[in-house]
Amino acid sequence: MELKFTPEEEAFRQEVRDFIDANLPDATRQHLKLGNAPTKEMTIEWQRTLNKKGWATPRWPAEWGGPGWTVTQQYIFQQENQRAPAPDPLGFGVNMVGPVIIQFGNEEQKKRFLPRIANIDDWWCQGFSEPGAGSDLASLKTRAEKDGDHWIVNGQKTWTTLAQHADWIFALVRTSNEGKKQEGISFLLIDMKSPGVEVHPIQTMDGGHEINSVFFTDVKVPAENMIGEVNKGWTYAKFLLGNERLGAPRVGASQAKLQELKEIAKNRIVRGRPLWDHPRFRDKFVEAQIELKALEMTVMRVLSGIESGADQSKPDPATSVIKIKGAQMVQRLTELYVEAAGEQSVPWLDDEGDNAQVGPDWTIRAAPNYFNMRKSSIYGGSDQVQKGIISKAILGL
Repeated sequence: MELKFTPEEEAFRQEVRDFIDANLPDATRQHLKLGNAPTKEMTIEWQRTLNKKGWATPRWPAEWGGPGWTVTQQYIFQQENQRAPAPDPLGFGVNMVGPVIIQFGNEEQKKRFLPRIANIDDWWCQGFSEPGAGSDLASLKTRAEKDGDHWIVNGQKTWTTLAQHADWIFALVRTSNEGKKQEGISFLLIDMKSPGVEVHPIQTMDGGHEINSVFFTDVKVPAENMIGEVNKGWTYAKFLLGNERLGAPRVGASQAKLQELKEIAKNRIVRGRPLWDHPRFRDKFVEAQIELKALEMTVMRVLSGIESGADQSKPDPATSVIKIKGAQMVQRLTELYVEAAGEQSVPWLDDEGDNAQVGPDWTIRAAPNYFNMRKSSIYGGSDQVQKGIISKAILGL
């Protein structure tokens, strides 16, 4: 795969761009341009618009509702959707549990869950991390014990993103203590409306409510909600995490942010001249631009491997490179926004103690996004874990 796209691929890009321009609500576009996360309603509305077009599940096979795109087309779509900017299809469903069900689920599970995931009739969240089992995920203690036709689940998950909206959670649970700790883990789908499920909010350092703790107390889960084989959940989790890391860089979004930063820097006067004319800021911008191009090429190299028929049941270790560099890119961009905003990135309070706006609209989210994105080097597997994978699987150390 080359970074030079064919005329057919460029025509496809224009088709995607025209569709987004014609169908994305302007209120949603402007909301995201200010650095805000999409609301639940915005995500649902846009994913259902995409689903009517057959575009909500770009990486799914056509057999299960995917558009049948090449990996290059998948990349172009993601790039254009993020550049718009438009909400991504809900990743927990489309990019995580959906591919797991396609790869490892039975026919009944596919027919039951996949159409609802595509149309976002069900909002999904991810139940992996626990207190004491984050980067060392295999140390999880949430337990599922068989009771007739059900599993009884007890335990706690934490850092559960958007669980306050969720109808379902896909969870790793311990079903055996025999052998290595990775060998006793299973992959279970749990209805969040089940008795015994409680969601407790966690306020993030930017003041938002994005993550939660989820508690399970004697939660009855039908045995038919077990994905694949009992005690094989670690294999399915590695497959899922590979997909999560591949989507983590958000190259299209970063490209749009870089372009916006350039325009901001050209129009923002600092010490008597445009910020763009300050060599150190421009050097930082160009460094970020080069890093983003290298990240884009790495993503496309992995996609090329997929297109050439690489085994999709095993994660490509290069996704660990993507995860690290993608996290660094997101953090670098938030740092540049804070630098561009200067003193206007500092929260101000009015006489009544409420947040006061003292700069352009884009400055409001500069500091909150900076603080919030410190997490990007941890979620999806910490940088330290990814470096371990790289050293073993790529460098052979």
